[in-house]
Amino acid sequence: MIHFTRSILAFAALFFIIISSSVHAVDGAPVISRIQKSGILVVGTSGNMPLMSEKLMTGELAGFDIDMAIAMAETMGVKLELKSMPFDQLIPALEQGTVDVVVSNMTMTMDRNMRVAFAGPYFVSGKCLITKEQEIAQADEPEDLKEADVKIAVVRGTTSENFVKELLPLARRMPVENVDKGTNMVAKGEANAFLTDFPICLSVMKRYPDSGFQSVVSLLTYEPIGIAVPANDPLLINLAENFIDRAENVGLIQGLGLKWFGQAKLTAVDK
Repeated sequence: MIHFTRSILAFAALFFIIISSSVHAVDGAPVISRIQKSGILVVGTSGNMPLMSEKLMTGELAGFDIDMAIAMAETMGVKLELKSMPFDQLIPALEQGTVDVVVSNMTMTMDRNMRVAFAGPYFVSGKCLITKEQEIAQADEPEDLKEADVKIAVVRGTTSENFVKELLPLARRMPVENVDKGTNMVAKGEANAFLTDFPICLSVMKRYPDSGFQSVVSLLTYEPIGIAVPANDPLLINLAENFIDRAENVGLIQGLGLKWFGQAKLTAVDK
């Protein structure tokens, strides 16, 4: 499997190098022009969502999203600069021009789409719960959690926070800054559960196999993950769409899925 994944990634990388060309400034494409002048694609990411975008002990960023950003920069023939910031600051940074695009496990919601454009999805995820309580672990519908006054930790500014607010109004919402804090709250009994996206649940279960955590990976919602792009540059939007289309057709996205999630990602999403 490792050799298969490496072969896919190597082939995809070679393909991207072959089709890559320098970005040329174009009237009416302000962000493309900025990228062309600097020779750098600035990508915003949270760096706190394991397997998707995570800051390692070395300080480097790694994950499915980071590999996507690397491939996108190579496709454009420019260097990559990653800017890590809290998730709820990513769209403001995109609107202000601090970053050129956002690649950070970001769900393509209607509210966000009224502020920025999206290319994709390049990945489909869903909600799941991390808990130590059997009763909560057996819940596979939002209604199963409505009757209990449970404390649910969520990462601030994500669709998980909105999910609890809108669909679980009786639950006590406990916003946290990152995944580790949400997981620790469950471990210490300060929260009954931590609601997050499937890739993050998978990461937590892999990292803490003896913690007593249980995970509900029934994908309670449909979460299309896309690349967020400034609304004022149609050429960049089109470029991002074409990049994702190429990445799918040459097997890059499938290869990254195997690299970061193994067969678990593929089978769980299919179900």
